[in-house]
Amino acid sequence: MARGKLRIYLGAAPGVGKTYAMLSEAHRRIERGTDCVVAFVEHHDRPRTEVMLHGLEQVPRRELEYRGGVFPEMDLDAVLARRPQVALVDELAHTNVPGSRNAKRWQDVEELLAAGIDVVSTVNIQHLESLGDVVESITGVRQQETVPDEVVRRADQIELVDMSPEALRRRMAHGNIYQPDKVDAALSNYFRPGNLTALRELALLWVADRVDAYLTQYRSEHRVSRIWGSRERIVVGLTGGPEGRTLIRRAARLAEKGAGGEVLAVYIARSDGLTSASPKELAMQRTLVEDLGGTFHHVVGDDIPAALLAFARGVNATQIVLGSSRRKTWQYVFGPGVGATVARESGPDLDVHIVTHDEVAKGRGLPVARGARLGRSRRVWGWVAGVAGPPVLAVLLNTVDLGLANDMLLFLALTVAAALLGGLLPALASAAVGSLLLNYFYTPPLHRWTIADPKNIVAILIFVAVGVAVASVVDLAARRTHQAARLRAESEILSLLAGNVLRGETGLEDLLERVRETFGMESAALLERASDVEPWTCAGRVGRGRPVERPDQADVDMPVGDHMALALTGRVLPAEDRRVLAAFAAQAAVVLDRRRLQEEADRARTLAEGNRIRTALLAAVSHDLRTPLAGIKAAVTSLRSEDVEWSEEDRAELLAGIEEGADRLDHLVGNLLDMSRLQTGTVTPLIREIDLDEVVPMALGGVPEGSVVLDVPESLPMVDVDPGLLERAMANLVENAVKYSPSGTPVLVAASALADRVEVRVVDRGPGVPDEAKDRIFEPFQRHGDAPRGAGVGLGLAVARGFAEAMGGTLDAEDTPGGGLTMVLTLRAAGPRPELLTAAEHTAEPERQASS
Repeated sequence: MARGKLRIYLGAAPGVGKTYAMLSEAHRRIERGTDCVVAFVEHHDRPRTEVMLHGLEQVPRRELEYRGGVFPEMDLDAVLARRPQVALVDELAHTNVPGSRNAKRWQDVEELLAAGIDVVSTVNIQHLESLGDVVESITGVRQQETVPDEVVRRADQIELVDMSPEALRRRMAHGNIYQPDKVDAALSNYFRPGNLTALRELALLWVADRVDAYLTQYRSEHRVSRIWGSRERIVVGLTGGPEGRTLIRRAARLAEKGAGGEVLAVYIARSDGLTSASPKELAMQRTLVEDLGGTFHHVVGDDIPAALLAFARGVNATQIVLGSSRRKTWQYVFGPGVGATVARESGPDLDVHIVTHDEVAKGRGLPVARGARLGRSRRVWGWVAGVAGPPVLAVLLNTVDLGLANDMLLFLALTVAAALLGGLLPALASAAVGSLLLNYFYTPPLHRWTIADPKNIVAILIFVAVGVAVASVVDLAARRTHQAARLRAESEILSLLAGNVLRGETGLEDLLERVRETFGMESAALLERASDVEPWTCAGRVGRGRPVERPDQADVDMPVGDHMALALTGRVLPAEDRRVLAAFAAQAAVVLDRRRLQEEADRARTLAEGNRIRTALLAAVSHDLRTPLAGIKAAVTSLRSEDVEWSEEDRAELLAGIEEGADRLDHLVGNLLDMSRLQTGTVTPLIREIDLDEVVPMALGGVPEGSVVLDVPESLPMVDVDPGLLERAMANLVENAVKYSPSGTPVLVAASALADRVEVRVVDRGPGVPDEAKDRIFEPFQRHGDAPRGAGVGLGLAVARGFAEAMGGTLDAEDTPGGGLTMVLTLRAAGPRPELLTAAEHTAEPERQASS
């Protein structure tokens, strides 16, 4: 029985229209005469989706009891018995109620497919198992219902149902997705613009990767070797020379001219390891290509043009960028060069760009041959076998007569033994001594240094040639073995260095200590100077060796640029160790630069924080002090007036107003004095754990009674704040909201938890603020639209944002669904309360069925 086909509608979030698109597809198939039924579709009380179910045959659901409730689930047996051509199964990642045949709905779908039934299903990107951690970091909620990626990847068709975050939020605000009582909570938590944008990007990237996989599979199955220019992929061939940076930048400019251009830099190293590029230069080029949005690849191949073309065709590249050859004119007698060969063999579907640069025809370094790397004992025994062995063998052969042919074979075996033991030179000595003894003792005329028969001359020459050839092979094998072991050690060291960088172990002293241990040195220091005439200074040093003030005082110095050097003391390193040392030196320079950039960023952050607090202080003095002072002055002026006779009740009321204003001034001045001391570093915000319901109600004293609805659940975690600063920030936010909210419409102050944050939302139903003015309203002394005093957005918003950021929080403005402005104050949670559910968990997955 042929397996059924699976079609999946993939969306970035609930409400984008996956189920609607699936039902539309069902109607189209029914019109074409296909037997299509609804196995399970959840319309979530959405009228338009529910209408699409009309005219479709629905398989009755199976009801299961669980924990005192009855839950409908797909009746798998009924669908299998009905055996339609196509079955619609919504929510592929759904967890079935305990008691079902399978734990997950995607397992039910697998049974339908195995029975030969085609299935059309839906799933959201956040339900893919591999993206669980990513989605949790974005939304703050861990998805409990997931589906293995492989199940979705095996689908015959995957169609993306896309919708912009703004359009999705409009649908939500209009009541097209959830019931009105759930809209505000959903928009405030899971359906925030940032969350939706990030989830949309995940969906688009995942589908794009799937399309690339489909294309690669198709090309492989149909053996398509030609380049398909679906998008510009530019391969940059690097040699490790300084011209590589020029080539990378040129390739990046070419990629920018095409939509979706991609740059892939590749360095091809020979498998024998005899030649290699500068690790420092390659590291710089890797950083450059990654900064420009490309990728770096390392390929091993003896035939560089063939390896480069194979890589380009393997990644479906459309262009190759190479540099003009650095070889001198006379070196072209050895061949046309890599660039000419690649251009000749690239074919009509792969463009090759030869880019000129400053290093053209300046020559390139040739590999330096290294001597044999046999052990000392082997070399000694090789010389013994090569020099003393032939005379001993001659003495033994003089006692028996084996014939010239056998005598030559024995001397040849001794030469091979000398080659195996000692390498080339002992084998040459054995061949020379052996040939002389063969000539003297066994070649007619005997006991003379002449050869009568020309055939014996040929035999002796062959004997010498075989000995030299075997010795050369042994010597080459020993050299290759040493090179392989050394390259393996170097790769392990560089891999360890790269792992430290990826793990964030980027301390300069730690890196210098690793250099010292790796090369067995007494001390390691990183020296630098501002210019050629300035003295050297030590940026970092480890070890107990003698102090080094200049690079020339060290046993080993590795320059890093013009004004920096890595200096080591203890012993002189061989030249072959300097390649790995150059990688460490380059990384040390990067670590030092990073540390200084971090210090500058910290200083800039401190200055910015001071400016922010100073701005908040000025705004508070100019705005918050004026109101109570004006009230006090008015009350005192009234009491001192001789034109009006005040009753005892009026006098009491005026005196109470004066007292209230004085208390407010006293409280505010205390907070402002603390803020002013922040500039000198003598006072910092007194951050402590506190419940919101202890502070937020105190901020409502300056607004009319009944003008604010407070919704601060007791289940919220505690927050790390300064209570005085938080109270002032909340007072300003509430006063502004009440001022611009319509009469009779109270302001909502609601709090909710989201991951490690707690959000306080001040919601009004006023005229709102355009998107382009949302940041400007937080600037001190600014009014939206230059409105006169008493209109527009209050000046206290600058104070509120300054206080919020001083406590490590944020304050932003959002549109209120249905009209108005919502101020979102985000604070750091002191610690989660796992036994209590947060508001975010209640609204994170509105589509989830009540199940396990």
